[in-house]
Amino acid sequence: MVALALVCAAASACDKPVYLTFDTGHMGVAPLVAEVLNRQQVKATFFLANERTLGGGSSLDDAWAAWWKARAAEGHAFGSHTWDHDVWRGDERSGGEVAFRMRPTTGPAAFKPRRLDTAGYCQALERPARRFEAMTGQKMGAIFRAPGGKTSAALLEAAAGCGWTHVGWAPAGFLGDELPSERFPNATLLAQALRDIRTGDVLLAHLGIWSRKEAWAPAVLEPLIAGLKQRGFCFATLREHPQFALAAQKPK
Repeated sequence: MVALALVCAAASACDKPVYLTFDTGHMGVAPLVAEVLNRQQVKATFFLANERTLGGGSSLDDAWAAWWKARAAEGHAFGSHTWDHDVWRGDERSGGEVAFRMRPTTGPAAFKPRRLDTAGYCQALERPARRFEAMTGQKMGAIFRAPGGKTSAALLEAAAGCGWTHVGWAPAGFLGDELPSERFPNATLLAQALRDIRTGDVLLAHLGIWSRKEAWAPAVLEPLIAGLKQRGFCFATLREHPQFALAAQKPK
């Protein structure tokens, strides 16, 4: 009932919501992203993995704890992105049990194939939640985003079994910050987003992409927010999303 009331309140405040989300990355633009969100008075949803950073550490290490604590205090929402950014590659079934072929992109086993059973995948989702709580004193919501958005029905069922709800993104909400800037310059990405984004879309960006030479954030982020506001859109976290509100508000 509380979640439904919050959703209804958000709907009454703005009838054209969009939901800006960020996955972790190398964190090089994270301080600038925070500045833009504060300046524009926009709340977003962050999905956390312990990814390698430009400074040689990781995105959930002690060097970044104060940054995450400040975002939590500002009222943003948070979910899991798996601890080692495990990208699903396939399912394996044996004797009625299911396991998952994964390729982590960070951590001690980075870029080496590995196999996680259901319990192992649940642990991979849970670990960012425990670290987030230690850094901020707040609970993470029961939402996650699979790295790369790659899932299977079995993976989603396993995650649901340990209390997690998956969040993808809208086709127009793919903001393109992980695309090669030589072929997809910032001006093109901005124009495309302003043209195609529709009410209710979940938008996807990152806190730094290693392969992109022309940094998307904050160059595109602020004009995108301003442009969408001019078109009558408002921004909400997934705690206000009709489909994800219950999970995003449920503490993990």
